[in-house]
Amino acid sequence: MNKKYWLIIVVFILMQLSPIVLVPTLMALGYGEGTSEEMLGQLNAMSVTIAFSIGFVIISLIAWRAKPDPLFQRNRAGLKQTVLWTIGGIFMAFAAQYAAGIIEQFVFGIEPGSENTEMIVDMATSLPAMMIVVAVFVPIMEEIVFRQVIFGSLYKKFNFWIAALTSGFIFALVHMDFEHLLIYLSMGVVFAYLYVKTKRIIVPILAHVGINSFVMLIQVVFGEQIQDMIDELEELEQAAMALLGGLF
Repeated sequence: MNKKYWLIIVVFILMQLSPIVLVPTLMALGYGEGTSEEMLGQLNAMSVTIAFSIGFVIISLIAWRAKPDPLFQRNRAGLKQTVLWTIGGIFMAFAAQYAAGIIEQFVFGIEPGSENTEMIVDMATSLPAMMIVVAVFVPIMEEIVFRQVIFGSLYKKFNFWIAALTSGFIFALVHMDFEHLLIYLSMGVVFAYLYVKTKRIIVPILAHVGINSFVMLIQVVFGEQIQDMIDELEELEQAAMALLGGLF
């Protein structure tokens, strides 16, 4: 692994840890309003947005200036293949996530729903600017770190499955959602496959951006409207059951 790749990893780690320093700093500067719980949520959202925005710029610049890996320069996908694999990759990642969720639920007895996702949604709701970070900046950085750097380095020495599972497992651990490691691992393997298949890191990046953007749209932008629709459907279902009960 070259020096610039190591520098990317160091910046990524520091970015993950920086809210430990940023939150007290923001408090000292007088940021944060409302109750203590609301204030902490706002401060966490602000610190993550600041740290990840800075990290995105630094990591992107280092990756852009890094020497291209010869292993991923041969037989690269053309424009048409890149577009098709990007679109297909989004559906592949969703399918892998769904399959992993079924295994977790019916084999391991893990209930659906992610505390990590709920926490991110809460922070994005309190600070809308964070939606851009989660939908765009985070997937770009994660694909550079976990696929281009870690997977790419392992793939030089081992076969696809060892490299994909190892980098995918590290990718899962970083999300700190240990109940749903299988879901993150399965997505990591899909993104690694897209990278190998097309030899273009932009493909897993765009697929990852597509998934995160979809989650932000569904759970943050249209979250209240969707919940209202669900509540209305439940009320209609209860009314229908009561009517049928009265008839029979």
